[in-house]
Amino acid sequence: MRSSRVGKGAVRRHGRCHVHAGAPCPPRACDISHRFRWARFAPLARRCALPTLRRLAALLMFCMPATAQDWPTRSVRIVSPFAAGGSSDTVGRVIGESLSEKFGQQFVLENRGGAGGLIGSAQVASAPPDGYTFLISSIGTHVIAPLTSAKAGYDPVTSFTNVAYVGGPPIVIVVHPSLGVKSLSELLALLKKQSEPLPYVSPGPGTLGHLVGEYWAEKEKVRLAHVAYKGSGQAMNDLVAGHVKLGSLTWTAALGQMKGGTVIPIAVSSARRMPGFENVPTLKELSYADMAVTTWFGFAGPAGLPAGITKQMNEAIGAALDNPKAGGRLVASGFELERMSPAELTTFIKDDLAKWAPLAKRLISEPK
Repeated sequence: MRSSRVGKGAVRRHGRCHVHAGAPCPPRACDISHRFRWARFAPLARRCALPTLRRLAALLMFCMPATAQDWPTRSVRIVSPFAAGGSSDTVGRVIGESLSEKFGQQFVLENRGGAGGLIGSAQVASAPPDGYTFLISSIGTHVIAPLTSAKAGYDPVTSFTNVAYVGGPPIVIVVHPSLGVKSLSELLALLKKQSEPLPYVSPGPGTLGHLVGEYWAEKEKVRLAHVAYKGSGQAMNDLVAGHVKLGSLTWTAALGQMKGGTVIPIAVSSARRMPGFENVPTLKELSYADMAVTTWFGFAGPAGLPAGITKQMNEAIGAALDNPKAGGRLVASGFELERMSPAELTTFIKDDLAKWAPLAKRLISEPK
């Protein structure tokens, strides 16, 4: 026989009711009994259901990808793929403070150094593209390391969403006073007379300072001998002591010694002459237009980052660079700053990869 619903939730089959233990009951009596039963248990059902629904809603909100409208709703990680204390750290702290003020959430710097920046970069590449993990990208992580390592663990173009360009310090060619040269042309003349290669220092193998030194020597067909150091500190110490006479170093590493007169700057890779050293010509001025380079830094997220979040980050970082408080601190550290759109930064990285690939391949194929 057919079943019919009576009251709230009661089902009457064959004229017998569940409330009345299967005994026959008049339809009106059944309706009243079921309404009374529902009234007793409804508050308890609501009390049990509401907390569960609230927990479910919170879980769904946490798992759902961030959108431009509600992002960020919690703290954001900025991963520096190098050890604390370097230029990457400076970028993370200065820009992170500005982003925290702008968005009202903490942008927390985390150092994940190792393998020339590969470890921290790979971690960000594999993170969820939800807007809560960003990388301080650089020429080291996105150009030099992928070109010189067979096991980078990521693709510098396709594994990331490039967010914003910041800038960085240029490379400066410096000499010890005992070398007896005060310009790049005088250095070139000296090298062409020598039969033996002149030793020079850089911040380390595969760094931009190393590449600039080799690039210039290859272009001018002169011989240099790279002396490998693990960092600028020891390299600068030996240069100041006169153990080596030539260096290709970052501006920030050499600045103190240049001010003290213990080393002489003869050329800089910046686009314009540097403040306080207007007498030092740029490599671009000296007819090396393709050597206008910096140890640049930027911001990147995992591939697939929502376009709205990318746009907000790009605009906020650009505003920080224009702000005397944040931008001024970076300029004081020797940074050349520039704004780029995400698309412009991606093109810039592709061009850098193409530019340095032949030299990088030659360097890693040479016997150590």
